[in-house]
Amino acid sequence: MAEGFSKVKLNKKFKISSAGIEAHGLNPNALEVMNEIGIDISGQKSKSIVEDELSSYDLVITLCGDARDRCPVLSRGSNHMHWNLQDPAKVSGSEDDILGVYRKIRDQISKNINSLL
Repeated sequence: MAEGFSKVKLNKKFKISSAGIEAHGLNPNALEVMNEIGIDISGQKSKSIVEDELSSYDLVITLCGDARDRCPVLSRGSNHMHWNLQDPAKVSGSEDDILGVYRKIRDQISKNINSLL
C-alpha cells in the first residue's frame, strides 16, 4: 500500500522502491482497499530487501514493529524513519474486521505520506 501511495503522490520527484523482510506476494486485501480509493496496485509484487542497496537510498521508511526489529542495520549516515503501524496481514477475525484494519492502515499510510510533502 505504501508503494502504491508513494508512486501516485511522489513518483514525479523520487524513485520509489518497496521491499520487506520477506516476499509474500500481493495481498488481496491490500489490493481491494487500494482499489476502493482508485489506486491500482495489481502490478506490484512483494520483494525482499537487498541489503547492499540500502545505502543508496536517500530515505528508508520502516512501517511495522516487526520490520524495525528485523530490518538490517542501517549505516550511520542513513536517513531513516519508522512509522509504527499495525501489520494488517497479522490480523484475524471476520472478513469485515480484517478489511477494516486494512482500511485504517491504508489511511494512516496516506496521512504519513502527505506529511512528507
